[in-house]
Amino acid sequence: MKASDLFLKCLEAEGVRYIFGVPGEENADVMISLLDSDIEFIICRHEQGAAFMADLYGRMTGEPGVCLGTLGPGATNLMTGVANADMDNSPLVVITGQGATTRLHKDSHQAMDVVRMFEPVTKWSQTIWDAENITEVTRKAFKIARAEHPGATHIELPEDVAKVDIDDEPIIPGMKVRRPAAEEKAVARAMEVLAGAERPIILAGHGCIRTRVSTQLNRMVDETGMYATTTFMGKGAISDRHPQSLFAAGLGARDHVIDAFEDADCVIAVGYDFTEWHPEKWNVGPHKQIIHIDFQPSEVDAHYRPEVEVVGDLANALWQMNEAITDDHRDMGWDRLERMRRTLEFEILEEFSLDGGFPVKPQRALHDIRAELADDDILISDVGAHKMWTARHYPTYEPNTCIISNGFCSMGIALPGAIGAKLVHPDKKVVGLMGDGGFMMNIQELDTAFQYEVAPTYVVWDDSSYGLIAWKQEAHFGRTSHTTMRHNDLVAVAKGFGAHAVRIESADEFRPALKEAFAITDRPSVIVVPIDYSENMKLTKRLGQLLPH
Repeated sequence: MKASDLFLKCLEAEGVRYIFGVPGEENADVMISLLDSDIEFIICRHEQGAAFMADLYGRMTGEPGVCLGTLGPGATNLMTGVANADMDNSPLVVITGQGATTRLHKDSHQAMDVVRMFEPVTKWSQTIWDAENITEVTRKAFKIARAEHPGATHIELPEDVAKVDIDDEPIIPGMKVRRPAAEEKAVARAMEVLAGAERPIILAGHGCIRTRVSTQLNRMVDETGMYATTTFMGKGAISDRHPQSLFAAGLGARDHVIDAFEDADCVIAVGYDFTEWHPEKWNVGPHKQIIHIDFQPSEVDAHYRPEVEVVGDLANALWQMNEAITDDHRDMGWDRLERMRRTLEFEILEEFSLDGGFPVKPQRALHDIRAELADDDILISDVGAHKMWTARHYPTYEPNTCIISNGFCSMGIALPGAIGAKLVHPDKKVVGLMGDGGFMMNIQELDTAFQYEVAPTYVVWDDSSYGLIAWKQEAHFGRTSHTTMRHNDLVAVAKGFGAHAVRIESADEFRPALKEAFAITDRPSVIVVPIDYSENMKLTKRLGQLLPH
């Protein structure tokens, strides 16, 4: 068979269902081999969109999403989405074409060192120099992408290697690799530290959104009485309905939960990564002992010096600790956190739920989205001012149902990402929430959704500016610089791509517009919501009035 045929068979053996990408000349053999494959190729309008779709596919399934581009500009266009997946710990395999190996030693058309370019933003990047290596390179790329912490890997297939005849078979993945259990002495020491704590608090990170981990985390909260907060990317690891949830932390301002960390004498950091919320932001106030629980040892940082590190399979580590709970570990909640929970409940769930102001206040918009989504429906937030509001004001009840990119933190993820999520969960409501700036970064992928009859709902907060940058400039400098954009008719543009699109003219029109959009199942929907971002600085001022305890 041809080497490109073998390559596709290797992808099939890994369970690949979709490849998101843009065809090119140097990956032409792979594209032709796809005609005889069960893998569906999703033709995207830009390689960045393809990478974001693969990113969200990986987050939703736990299996590597796959994206493809050609050499040169195709590869560089993939970079942002690949880097995003890698820093956000989303399993992804990126495939690029390359010119013939006979011309890579000299300057030639579109040729560049793509492997070295991808090395800083992947866990592993490799050229297939010989068709005999196709099976091993492909198997290794998927194995590394899945391994803790998950991330991106890269395979480059030169066009001349793709053409050769080869007699070989894929390496079939073996049984699932089991992660080692945490060491017993580390677990015992963690329980000893916890027993000596008077004011412990749990910080649940991105690693906690897996179902087995979340189950054990909730058990720990229930049995010990400890309160827990999550990072932006950990939202849903503990249900925000739980009376011991302190919602999400990491706003960047002095929110209420900072008081909890300031008072705490012990922080149990579970599945936590520095890219989510740096410890310098929360390791404040009196000395606190840190219990680090994760798949890997902790990063070295002056603000993060664990008393004990419980390293191993995260769900198993929490299970071991739960099995070791004694009376010394019960009733570990403290009164101040109960009062804090009530304050946050009011601000997040009630205060603006009926606000009729227009443009719509962010709090009201998020309240209405939450009201129209089931617990297991999915919200994907783009990056912008809405990300901060989503993190604070969108209660989340199940793991992996509120996706906030907060590692690489790239604008433009939500529109294509919602396509990837909807392909995984066609029967769930999938909302991509974005600002007008993020919407226009990958607006062309509306055409991809229309072509494949994928029907996410996009909510676009419209203020004709880069709202988050304006917010930060105003907070730091008292004025803004070059953040305003020309107003565009986003409804007309969206309709031009085949989407159902409306612009609401009052706060009370939003929920009916959502209901109408969710009923449409054969094309994407866009709801443009004029947003009142004067609330940004009001929140900053309000939280700025919270004094250290």
